[in-house]
Amino acid sequence: MASEILIQRTDYIEKLKHWLGQTDLVKIVTGVRRCGKSKLLELFQWDLLRNKTTTPNHIISINLEDPIQTKKIGLNLNANGFLEDYQTLLDYILPQIKDDKTYYVFIDEIQMVKNWQTVANGLRLRGNIDVYLTGSNAYMFSSDIANSFGGRYVEIKMQPLSFSEYFSFYGQNFNHSVRTRADLEKHNNPYAIYLDYIHESGFPQVQKLVHMENKQVIADYLMDTVFQNTIQKDIVRRFGIANDNKLDTVIKYLFDNIGRETSLRGIERGLKASGSNISAPTIDVYIKGLLDSFLMYKCERYDIKGKKLLNGDAKYYVVDAGLRYALLGDKDTDAGHILENVVYLELIRRGYNVSVGKIQTVVKNDEGKAERKTIEVDFVATKPGGQTEYYQVAWSTMGNEDVMKREYGSLEQIKDNYPKYLLTMDYGNSEQNGIKRLNVLEWLLNVK
Repeated sequence: MASEILIQRTDYIEKLKHWLGQTDLVKIVTGVRRCGKSKLLELFQWDLLRNKTTTPNHIISINLEDPIQTKKIGLNLNANGFLEDYQTLLDYILPQIKDDKTYYVFIDEIQMVKNWQTVANGLRLRGNIDVYLTGSNAYMFSSDIANSFGGRYVEIKMQPLSFSEYFSFYGQNFNHSVRTRADLEKHNNPYAIYLDYIHESGFPQVQKLVHMENKQVIADYLMDTVFQNTIQKDIVRRFGIANDNKLDTVIKYLFDNIGRETSLRGIERGLKASGSNISAPTIDVYIKGLLDSFLMYKCERYDIKGKKLLNGDAKYYVVDAGLRYALLGDKDTDAGHILENVVYLELIRRGYNVSVGKIQTVVKNDEGKAERKTIEVDFVATKPGGQTEYYQVAWSTMGNEDVMKREYGSLEQIKDNYPKYLLTMDYGNSEQNGIKRLNVLEWLLNVK
């Protein structure tokens, strides 16, 4: 395993360790395919053995996407890759529980088991089995499934590499943690690394391909192994979607419009204007599949004054900018919205619930008359039980008075005293009217 532990994913390991030994809770790591969930479980098992928490004969690990292993242990998957008879999985695991010591059971891609929650509950109720699962579908957590657990599970949401993880790997093979300004100045050019990050992607396997210096190889991996694999297994099969180009058309449209507020009808009109007639109900199904498979995220609107979510329009963000480049290429690249996408994912990664902020205010028009206007704040971010924070994201405000006025003006309309941040590529940090302007790369690297 030594060759497979270069990318440690320390933050996720620590989250797993936090719940270690709490056998009454099922731990489920969710995230898009190929983001590193399986390797995370391997790293965690290695950590258990290294720290002598357990012994090899008290670890049971099953990868339901490994046809060699599933065949070897007698798990017969159907043509769509599902295990119809969950009892065969229990029949394989339970005979290995031979004493009262804690056993650690790891099952990859548990959604491939019909009635998988019965398996998880059956193991959890034994008392001495600590259960860890991975899953690539958000629909696993429908209300019916959640109720079947009675709340006895913990979800750990995983993403491809963050910019901080990518940055550390790029310069120091994950042996160096950038945490001070001196560290940052000694390191390689963070802006150049950022450009590589958004083009090459944060999918861990890509880092093994970078040394080949062949961008086509990287694009092929992202399209074939990540994108098409996810589309086929998590969307087409699940919804029984016809093998035509409508799904691809909707995906390309959404990827091309990240960070732009829209609705189902707005997407329908946008596609029609480009020559594609796809109905809003069909688009709705496709978007549900994209969200459930973690290929995209939906950011809903939030009324800052009324303190409530708003129905209707929303913004969509892609799980990885490199995947967007692989699908669309460099045409009409919108650097500002891609940066906004990276910031959104980082806020989610840090445990925030994130919405698009809306404020209704009154301004004077060119004729001096008062009129109502809706002002947008890029992100309203709140941790459970924590205070609210506001974020505005712009590529740069230096040398452009109109941009500076617009970006600061949105935050200045918020009259509460919660922290307000303007994140830009501009060098250095400053403060104006209680609004902190931070260099976004330093913020992504968590530089103090």
